[in-house]
Amino acid sequence: MSIENIKVSVVIPAKNEAFTLRDIIIGCKKYASEVLVIDGNSNDGTKKIAENEGVKVFQDEGTGKGIAVKLGIEKAIGDIIVFIDADGSHDTKDIPKLIAPIVNNKADIVIASRVQGGSDEWNRNIDERLRFIGTIVVNTIVNLRWRKKFTDVQNGFRALRASAARSLDLKEEITTIEQEMVMKALKKGYRISEISSHEYARKYGSSVIVTKKVWYRYLFCLIRNIF
Repeated sequence: MSIENIKVSVVIPAKNEAFTLRDIIIGCKKYASEVLVIDGNSNDGTKKIAENEGVKVFQDEGTGKGIAVKLGIEKAIGDIIVFIDADGSHDTKDIPKLIAPIVNNKADIVIASRVQGGSDEWNRNIDERLRFIGTIVVNTIVNLRWRKKFTDVQNGFRALRASAARSLDLKEEITTIEQEMVMKALKKGYRISEISSHEYARKYGSSVIVTKKVWYRYLFCLIRNIF
């Protein structure tokens, strides 16, 4: 597979991200054969902005990121699917680096590591500290189970070989889908690698995920998929 003849689909799950979405779409277009925005019933013009930029827009129930990820996998036509958040925390310029191991047949899934690249969104408040601790716990358990050295299995900025993505039978409906994806991929023997990528503080608003309210869902997902 060479970069000249592959198709890259970039999927952007978005819910009320009108402030940043246009810039993300423009950045993604430079590296994508198609850009898909999965709108979670936004009420701030997010859907209209995506339509004005001429990208594909699909509606989901707006009940969780996992729903958007699964719909993106279903609708994407590319050989490689890239997921990137709509809040400006990920750098679209890292997309070529993210897909390179797949293009060069060295990986089936590539995760952008905030541990390697640094994050502006950890340790500023209690919820962010909990997310950081949770990431360490999940990484440690996954690494011990499969004898790996991953640093950030939960980051949503990632690329997947489309055929691998569709084989995983993903079930989770919120951000737990990211750790589910890694564990199911490891069970199937897919090659997973990481690249360094910096996570920036979101430019507007606040995260809809409150870790202290959903921590048990991460735990249940971990238990369900670790064995």
